[in-house]
This record gives sequence, structure tokens and C-alpha cells, in this order.
Amino acid sequence: MKKLPFVLLLLSCMTLVACNNGQKINAHNEKTAYKSVRMIKTRLGEDMRVEYEMSFWMIRDAKKDKDEFLNTVDEKTPAEIIAMGKEIYQERKAAGVPEYQQYKTWEEMMAKYDRDRNNQGKAKSDINEKVDDPRMSNRDVIYKL
Repeated sequence: MKKLPFVLLLLSCMTLVACNNGQKINAHNEKTAYKSVRMIKTRLGEDMRVEYEMSFWMIRDAKKDKDEFLNTVDEKTPAEIIAMGKEIYQERKAAGVPEYQQYKTWEEMMAKYDRDRNNQGKAKSDINEKVDDPRMSNRDVIYKL
């Protein structure tokens, strides 16, 4: 009976240690890395979710070698992944990559991808976009029946 409190204490300590890495990527292989990223993404707030996912895939695109990529992202937190994504963005923008030249800042690029993500699967008629041309702003047709 005296062993029961000791066993419970040991189990609770092991549980706390196991839960400590809940916000870090487990990149022992590709499958676990992608699974970790999905789980972490679901726990993040809406404001960080797109940034985190885009940063992760930017790192994947930058690190072509599988082992180099896994070593780079292993045990990284969402904040570290986003920081690495911002670095890659700055490098590619400075190198003149056309895809990144259209954005002035990282935040502008993330806002565009966030809008695209929110509009994904919607019909074009359901998407409210700004109309810059004043001649096109009043194109509603009102029918009198």
C-alpha cells in the first residue's frame, strides 16, 4: 500500500515530462514531423496559424535534403519556425525572387495568404474584394418587378 503514492507520483512526473514538448516539432522522420506540425497548428490561434504553416513550408522548400530539413525543424517551437520563415523571406526578397517582390513586407504577404485561405472554396460571387475603379463600384442591377 505504501508503494501506491510513489507509483502515482512517478506516473504524474512522467506525464508532465511527456507533455512538455507539446509545442515542439518531433522531426525524427518526415511522417512524425508532418503529424507534429498538424497537431501544433490546431492548437495555435488564428493569427499565428497561417504564418506558422507558411513558414514551415518555406523551410521545407529551402532545405531540399530530407535529413537537413528534419535536423533544422526538430525540436523547434512555432515562434522559432516563424522566425526562420521570416529570414527565408528576407533572403529571397533580397535575391530578387519575383514571387516575393510583389510584397512590401512579411505581414503583407501573410495577410494575402490569410485572405486566400479564407476565400478558398468560395464562389467568386461570394468573395468581397475592393473595387479600385470608380466606374466598376456601382455595377448592381436593380430589377423592378
